[in-house]
Amino acid sequence: MSWGTELWDQFDNLEKHTQWGIEVLEKYIKFVKERTEIEINYAKQLRNLSKKYQTKKNSKEEDEFKYTSCKAFQTTLNEMNDYAGQHELISENMSSQITAELTRFVQELKQERKSNFHEGRKAQQHIETCWKQLESSKRRFERDCKEADRAQQYFEKMDADINVTKADVEKARQQAQIRHQMADDSKGDYSSVLQKFNCEQHDHYFTHIPSIYQKLQDMEERRIGRLGESLKTYAEIDRQVIPIIGKCLDEITKSAESINQKQDSHMVIEAYKSGFEPPGDIDFEDFTQSIKRTVSDTSLTNPKTDGKSDLKLSSKSRGKLWPFIKKNKLMSLLTSPHQPPPPPPSSTSPSALPNGPQSPKQQKEPLSHRFNDFMTSKPKMHCFRSLKRGGATPEDFSNLPPEQRRKKLQQKVDELNKDIQKEIDQSPDGSYTEDHSQETEVKVTPTEFDDDFDEEEPLPTIGTCKALYPFDGENEGTISVTEGEILSVIEEDKGDGWTRIRRSEEEEGYVPTSYIEVYLDRNAKDS
Repeated sequence: MSWGTELWDQFDNLEKHTQWGIEVLEKYIKFVKERTEIEINYAKQLRNLSKKYQTKKNSKEEDEFKYTSCKAFQTTLNEMNDYAGQHELISENMSSQITAELTRFVQELKQERKSNFHEGRKAQQHIETCWKQLESSKRRFERDCKEADRAQQYFEKMDADINVTKADVEKARQQAQIRHQMADDSKGDYSSVLQKFNCEQHDHYFTHIPSIYQKLQDMEERRIGRLGESLKTYAEIDRQVIPIIGKCLDEITKSAESINQKQDSHMVIEAYKSGFEPPGDIDFEDFTQSIKRTVSDTSLTNPKTDGKSDLKLSSKSRGKLWPFIKKNKLMSLLTSPHQPPPPPPSSTSPSALPNGPQSPKQQKEPLSHRFNDFMTSKPKMHCFRSLKRGGATPEDFSNLPPEQRRKKLQQKVDELNKDIQKEIDQSPDGSYTEDHSQETEVKVTPTEFDDDFDEEEPLPTIGTCKALYPFDGENEGTISVTEGEILSVIEEDKGDGWTRIRRSEEEEGYVPTSYIEVYLDRNAKDS
């Protein structure tokens, strides 16, 4: 069915309906704009929330994320960042694919509608003008006919009157003839105008108006179809991010399943184990011996020996009561005999660490001297109150229990060893001129330190990776790769954008995480 034939007389209603259709489209555009604002604000709030609970570097909270439960929480925060990114993508796609496109389409519709109705009004004005010409010609024909009829009646009256002169009768006859001629001319003109109007009216209602209304109908159908396509696009944009959002949720679920309660509880033991033995039984101290003592020879035998035994007994009992002694005495009991730290572990060069501290330009003191000073320093007693008030921690960690002190000393040895290795690596031309005797002093035999220290083993392979782009690896700690190269992964990205990889047993370093595609082993993920 066509608007041109069915709605030929509904020009005003069609004008209102097409205007309403454009307003509906504009309302939908406004709806999508508000949806994009909601998505972008939601993504911003998610990112701020994730950032708020992220662990700050070099803070006390950073040590807490060694537990599997905290790692799972950290993974959740990272995935929420990706989750927020998908909502940003929704906002961006809706703005470009729906809002911008429909806004241009609405402008085109308005121009087309304006042009069509302007043409329709012009056609209506033309047919109205033709109708007015027809009415004017008709009235003139009617008037001329009446005038001719009156002139004819007047001539007949004059001709019948015997008192009227022949000249007056002739004049009346001529006037009647003139009026009849004017009536005939008006009749011909009226007939011609009427015939022309009928042709114009036929063209108007069967050619011009149907053509204009057909254009309006096509425009309206395009508007409806475009709205339907936009609704499909609206749903498709949401559907496109569902797989990525699903992966984010899967990673959160996987990290939750990787939580190991036993491992976390064991790490608590490793973090706080003091190394002391639990206190033993308290010996009985007999104070009635002096009362029972009588003046006899036996009462005077070996008085010094008994005093020593009592002293040893009291001292022994006091040593087993260390959890119940005052804190200042506790610190003296916690201080274990000084033992030299173990030799440096055979770890990889610290230059492989990205963003590591740069070596000083001017060396005030060789590192081996510092290392030897640290190895030969004697433990110093520190007041427990000053430590509690936030005083400086002693360099030999003598304020800690033996087990915790051992771990801190091991970390200190590792740091000094890395500093020495870094200076050696930065002096390939032999400018590092420390005496060999000094370096040999650094290398302490394992027997001079706690037997619990173990040399650090090379990092195991936790997966493989494929280089997506070539990387030069010109900076310290990095390694060059070529596009498509397959390498081993030995350390995941810790959030700083770098992944540690290995090409061979002696060639490893860091590359940007975005330059590679990582394939972690399932066993490595579970652990």
